[in-house]
Amino acid sequence: MKTAVIPPLRVDPAFREQVLGVLRPGESLSAFTEASLRAEIHRRTAQREFIARGRASAERAHRSGRHVEADDMLSELAALLEASPRCEGDE
Repeated sequence: MKTAVIPPLRVDPAFREQVLGVLRPGESLSAFTEASLRAEIHRRTAQREFIARGRASAERAHRSGRHVEADDMLSELAALLEASPRCEGDE
């Protein structure tokens, strides 16, 4: 498979120095840039899927009429937290 090139990125010299300052030993700027892009793609894909699942769940709850108001759920969660045993150092 042929490789493709991502367009060059013009940045402020101070920003470039910041980037170079966080490179790991032996890591190239290109490798850092690629890893950063892959991580951001992963994060955005996961976020998009999370939102889609939430919207689908809300739609199912709306259609079924079976849902819990946010304030009611928060109250229930607060009560569960209050009733749970405390760990040492929580105080």
